[in-house]
Amino acid sequence: MNSRATARGAVLLAALMAAPGLVTAGPAPVWAATPTSMMAATATNRAAADLAYVTHLALYDTRLLVRVAAGNAIVVQPHLVNAAVTRFLKSEMKFAVDYSRERNAANVDFAERILATHTPEYAPEVHAAAAFALSRGAAALDVFARTGYEAAKKRDRVTREAAGERAAALRAEDRAFVVFLHEKDPGPNVKAAAGYALRGDATDADVVEFFAYDWAAAAASDLETLKVRCGDADMVGRASLIQLESSARKAEQAALLAADEVKAQKLALAARAWELVGEQADPMAGTWDEAERVAIEQAAHWRQIAVDAAAAAVDNPNWSSMAESAQATAQQWQLERDNAAEQAAFWAARYQEALAGELRMQP
Repeated sequence: MNSRATARGAVLLAALMAAPGLVTAGPAPVWAATPTSMMAATATNRAAADLAYVTHLALYDTRLLVRVAAGNAIVVQPHLVNAAVTRFLKSEMKFAVDYSRERNAANVDFAERILATHTPEYAPEVHAAAAFALSRGAAALDVFARTGYEAAKKRDRVTREAAGERAAALRAEDRAFVVFLHEKDPGPNVKAAAGYALRGDATDADVVEFFAYDWAAAAASDLETLKVRCGDADMVGRASLIQLESSARKAEQAALLAADEVKAQKLALAARAWELVGEQADPMAGTWDEAERVAIEQAAHWRQIAVDAAAAAVDNPNWSSMAESAQATAQQWQLERDNAAEQAAFWAARYQEALAGELRMQP
């Protein structure tokens, strides 16, 4: 249980002791007057937060269909935006996510990621094969995902080995750095890729390949894994939140209108309804808190790699590709840090609102 949930009982008790008319004689209990202006302000802030999150998804989600669906929700006429955003979060995002898991959509996402991480300078065959597949449709994308990518990697490798320049430039400290990444990198996919380059039967060509594009591709997978995991959890959480908040508001209204003989019972039901909202919001805030922590660590890690790679690339061609992409990777992690912080704040605010609702309904 995290600190928000642990502190819940203490917060309730402190508020009960301080609120007039609850445990001491006073003019009126908290539930006697619902702060409608505060609720209106909360609704406005909620709409702005939802719009900001959907805009982020439209720009940066790794799945094409999710980006398209999110984009469609925010380009409608201004007076329809809030309803479109709510509809997207309630149902359309799930449809886009589910459809993205189907083979063709997954193949598009895979080819786009490969195109972004395998540059024409360091992986010309792979880059060209990915671009070709994206230009030719479903059948070509399926071939690329099943066999084309690996075949193109082999062609690039043959070319590099024939030239011999990169293998000749490898230094002991380069291999030591790959060992360091295998042991200490914050990303599990980078760790795995580094470990594969160091496996028992690996050669210098495997280390060269790691520097050329496997490192960048694994880093992109680490970022995608975090974004998809947190985004999917958020999708489920927001859909549930909409229902729970609606039920809590209805229960609160029923309690406020209830006759004296059943008011205590109705207040208890409403308090429990708001408690359920808090139970939904609290772990989601924790999920995004952890995502923010990971993104902060990764952004700092990649900023340092950008500095190291720029220095090493002066006389070592194996570092050139990473010198070009490390800063961009750091910036992508910073964007995800900003998004995670916003979503953690969103869910923390939902938790506080739930706690306030529960307090209002204390009999």
